Order: sequence, then structure tokens, then C-alpha cells
Amino acid sequence: MTVSRREFIQWSAAATTLAATGLDLSAAPAAKVAPKRILILGGTGFLGPATIEIAQAHGHHVTMFNRGKTRPDLFPGVEKLHGDRDPKKGEGLKALEGGKWDAVIDNSGYYPRMVGASAALVAPHAKQYLYISSISAYKEPNPENGNEDAPLATLADPSVEEMGKEYQNYGGLKALCEQAAQKAMPGHATIIRPGYIVGPDDPTGRFTYWPVRFDKGGELAVPGAPSDPVEIIDVRDLAAWLVHLVEQGTTGVFNACGPDKRLAWGSLVADFQKAGNPNAKPIWIPAEFMAKQEGIEFPIWAPYLGETKGFHTWSNARAVKAGLKFRPALDTVKDTLSWYKTQEKIEKGRNKLAAPTAEQETKLIAAWREASKAKG
Repeated sequence: MTVSRREFIQWSAAATTLAATGLDLSAAPAAKVAPKRILILGGTGFLGPATIEIAQAHGHHVTMFNRGKTRPDLFPGVEKLHGDRDPKKGEGLKALEGGKWDAVIDNSGYYPRMVGASAALVAPHAKQYLYISSISAYKEPNPENGNEDAPLATLADPSVEEMGKEYQNYGGLKALCEQAAQKAMPGHATIIRPGYIVGPDDPTGRFTYWPVRFDKGGELAVPGAPSDPVEIIDVRDLAAWLVHLVEQGTTGVFNACGPDKRLAWGSLVADFQKAGNPNAKPIWIPAEFMAKQEGIEFPIWAPYLGETKGFHTWSNARAVKAGLKFRPALDTVKDTLSWYKTQEKIEKGRNKLAAPTAEQETKLIAAWREASKAKG
């Protein structure tokens, strides 16, 4: 497992927390849609709250199911059911018995036994089951420009219920969770495979690092080359699309990566500069040189070579055809930076960043300059 992929998986699997989302709720359904009853399994993390706000703005009735331990005061007006994803723990899924929903959005399922249990329980009483998977569900190394038919990750022991060292089981578990949902609700499952979900309220500090670092100004290290591809999706765009899929009753398997057209790393870096300090000066460090460095990692970027060459090139054509839309990357950058600057006022501790230290960055730039001089 490469460093960049390991970093993506660790943060994707661990992403929790969220306060007020600050979403733009001005976008209404393209046509009048009858109110839907939507069950969110989780709802207190990053994508869940964004989805709930948009669903409410569209007039839908939302029910949350979780343990009631994380942010119990979030969304006071939303119906809340408490239990455990594991039917063997406490009351398990008992609170869901007898409920009826148009759609269930499962963004908190990591183990196939538990996803299968919830999907099977609601199957007689729900029309659609949306499972939020991950591009990590694909077999490594990823093909360039791969689509939803690419081979999936597998596990030697499909019954394992732990992520394993460096989250090595994460992708295989996600693939098995997809299959569990599809088996329980054949023809009624919608499988979503996002890449990097970014934007305001991102608890991982991955994407947020870049606009914050550029806003600080001065020389800063940027790995790779301007032409390297990168894929991101604003949490607000993904959430709006999930609601759209519910409104349309759309099923199938979709890569939720953005934007609509190939995004160059250099273009995104330019957006970081536009939103941040005009005195920021990026120092580009080639991927080949980065590969020789130890103990330093940069979020979001992945080397456009070797095992990670296809990591940021997944096709989203199927999702776009199904209504997925994207805001300009610059808007996401600006909004993320603005949100970050409010964190100490809104919620102390929400301003962590997944980033190298200033000392590591300085040493890297110095080492690159020294190596460049040696080459003549």
C-alpha cells in the first residue's frame, strides 16, 4: 500500500465530527418532488449532516439512527432513533423495526455483517438503499481512467472485522459491504464510491491544509508536477446529489469523483494562491525526488506514476449522467478557508491539519535545492 493511498484510507475510515455546515441551501429541486422519508444511518459525521441539511431544505422528512453519543444535540428538530450498527450489541437495530422509508442512506457502514443486517431489516419497508462506499473498494493498483466495472478489492478472510495494520482491510471490507447491500436489496441498491470528499467542515484537515498553508504565505513545498491529475468532490455537491438520487429513485453503481472535467494539480494550486496570500511562493518538488524522502507526506496529492498513476483518474461519466454537478474548485477553496478561520470561535479543536511540520517543509525545500545544484 502506497503512502498516499494509506493516508486516504486512514482519514476516510476515521472521518467523524461536524458542527454547523454553512451550506448554500438556495438550490431547490429542478422539479416539484413529493416529500420523501429518508433514514440516515449515522448522520453526525461529515457527509451525513450535509445531506440532512439539503434534504430538509428540499422538504423531506429525515430520521437519524446512531448511538446518540456523538453530537446528540445536532439537528434538534430531526427524528432520532438510537441503537447500534452491530445487532449483537445492546439493542442493536431494534429501533428500526417497523419503520417505513423511501430511502436509506448508509454512510456509517464498515463491516459487511452489519451492513447486511441493516439492509435486510429495512428491505421490506424501504424502496432504496444508498450505500456510501469508496474508491478504495477497487483493486490496487488502480487502472487509469477506470470506470465502475474495474475489479474490486478482495480479502483472504471475508469474515474479518478489523481494519488491520495501516487499514489494509478497508478497501476489501467496503467492497464486501457493497455486496451485502446489493444482496439484501437486489435492484434497489445505489452504491456510491467517492474519492476525496472536501470542503467546509472537513474534519480530516487534508484538503484544508492547502488553502490554510497558502494563506500563511512565504515559500511552501508542493509535491509533483502542475500537470498531475487530482480528483476532489465538495461535500455539498455530493450531499445534494445523494438527495437527487433519492428524489429520482436512481439505483446502480457510481464513482463520485470530481470535477466534471479533468483537474490539473497546478490549476488547483493556482486556486489556493488566488484564495490565499498573494505572497505565497510554491516550490515544486518532483515526484521522483519525493519518493526518496522519508517521514514527510502531503495530503490529497498522489504521484502520477507507478502504483498510484490511476488513483486520481477515475471516470465519473456515469454519475454526471445521473445528475452529479460540481461547483468551481475555487469556490470550495475559498469557502474552506473562510470556514477554517471560524473554527476557534465555533468549536475548539476543529482546526487540526493533516500536514508536514514547518521544519519538515523547510528541510525538504533545502534538500531539493541542494540536489538541483548538484545536477548542475
